[in-house]
Amino acid sequence: MKVIEHIAKAQSQKQPLFSCEIVPPPRGKSAQEIIESVEVLAPLNPAWIDVTSHSSMAYYHEKSDGTVEKRIYKKRPGTLGICGIIQNRFKIDTVAHILCKGYSREETEDALIELHYLGIHNVLALRGDGPNYAKEISKSRSVNQHASDLVKQTCELRRGHFLEDISDSAPLDFCVGVAGYPEKHFEAANMKMDLQALKAKVDAGADYVVTQMFFDNEKYFEFVKSCRDIGIQVPIIPGLKVIKSMAQMTSLPKTFHVDLPTPLVDELVENPSHVEEIGMRWSLKQCEQLLSFGVPALHFYIMNDTTQVKNIFGKLGI
Repeated sequence: MKVIEHIAKAQSQKQPLFSCEIVPPPRGKSAQEIIESVEVLAPLNPAWIDVTSHSSMAYYHEKSDGTVEKRIYKKRPGTLGICGIIQNRFKIDTVAHILCKGYSREETEDALIELHYLGIHNVLALRGDGPNYAKEISKSRSVNQHASDLVKQTCELRRGHFLEDISDSAPLDFCVGVAGYPEKHFEAANMKMDLQALKAKVDAGADYVVTQMFFDNEKYFEFVKSCRDIGIQVPIIPGLKVIKSMAQMTSLPKTFHVDLPTPLVDELVENPSHVEEIGMRWSLKQCEQLLSFGVPALHFYIMNDTTQVKNIFGKLGI
């Protein structure tokens, strides 16, 4: 089932939805950790699970003779395979992340065909973070520069339009999600420009928006209003993260370019030994307020840690 179909069904039945995002294991590791995480999530009935994708990166390795060589590889491969396991073993719909950065349009088309073979019909189209090396793309191939270009390519496949003419080709009917930033993407000149970029993605055919994590619901409410004011009418799903360590007070703002509200920071600083309890209570309050607002779903960035989301939904009674 597509994400937008899950949302429409839940709204007609007035039922809350939740989803989460997991990360493929590091290169060379087993997928068993992912399987165990999904086994915990499955009884909670997540509507869908996102699986992140990662570009190849450059790493420097010191050899035994003291020389250093440059190596290029994906630190976290396996997005397509993990989506296939979750979708077909656990019967939970998956959303595969697809990227512009580091991939040609031809590689993207191949990946979408593979996903379709696996029965996966949801993708999240992202530009992706800039890799620390520029992958050479053959002159015979093309690239998507922006997430809106990636959305356009995916939507072309809905009409059976492939990069090359293929006789008797069947349409690949994907539901396409895109990212939104309640606190502005860090590269955008201002919020107006960021909203225009989001509208370009929606106008290109995106079916829904899922936001970057935030810790102040007012920023989400303002973001939704601003989107509606410029004509973005697709569902906007709030992205949430439960704080569980003091280190995240610096790592989350640094990595994801988000602000932590002063009352939350003050409470964490005053009671560092109770950080998990405080993080849980703050997130629970966010969830209750967002559900009262009537959000399409609650989307959790769990980083493969299922404990907190399991506890939250126990307390919410969902």
